[in-house]
Amino acid sequence: MLGIHDLALFIVSGLLLNMMPGPDSLLIMLRSGSQGWRAGSMAALGIGTGTMVHVLAAALGLSALLSASASLFSIIKLLGALYLIYLGVGLLRTRSGPLLDKRKIKLAPLPYGRLFWQGFLTNLLNPKVALFFLAFVPQFIAPDAPQKALAFILLGCIFNLNGMIWCHLLALSTAFASSKLKVSAKLSRWLNRVMGGLFVVLGIRLATE
Repeated sequence: MLGIHDLALFIVSGLLLNMMPGPDSLLIMLRSGSQGWRAGSMAALGIGTGTMVHVLAAALGLSALLSASASLFSIIKLLGALYLIYLGVGLLRTRSGPLLDKRKIKLAPLPYGRLFWQGFLTNLLNPKVALFFLAFVPQFIAPDAPQKALAFILLGCIFNLNGMIWCHLLALSTAFASSKLKVSAKLSRWLNRVMGGLFVVLGIRLATE
């Protein structure tokens, strides 16, 4: 169909790639553990929306422009890195206060709309996602396919659907584990610092690669 081949292999490979840890998974776990599964799911929906932007851009050839323009790639990469560092610094500065639970330190809850945009920007400002689609998806489209762009979009939607299933399972499991575990204030503070440090490291790594 549409020149797509090895669809089962694509689905399995895509699911495994979605399960690899990264900024998206880290954000979902952070928000699910702090604010519940709905918060993690809202961040996941933002991530899925950002993924679809990358899919459409790659299908229309914009990712080829991104890979060909070193300046454009560097600008988007630095914006993404700065955003990840911004999220990490926010976690590192988390302190106990009137908005936080007395028994354990949690992040102050955010509106669902802001959580959606956090997920969207975390994904959208990562140019490696765009280049990933440009490199990975065409391997499953025949060279003589009559509608390459349509086949690309269909495979991108399948990949994103796999990703959304995994992200929502991650949100549910993280929220469940968080509700069953009682974490001391000191340990919770250090967990926030570790998560914040990981965001900063990911941002620096994205900026310097």
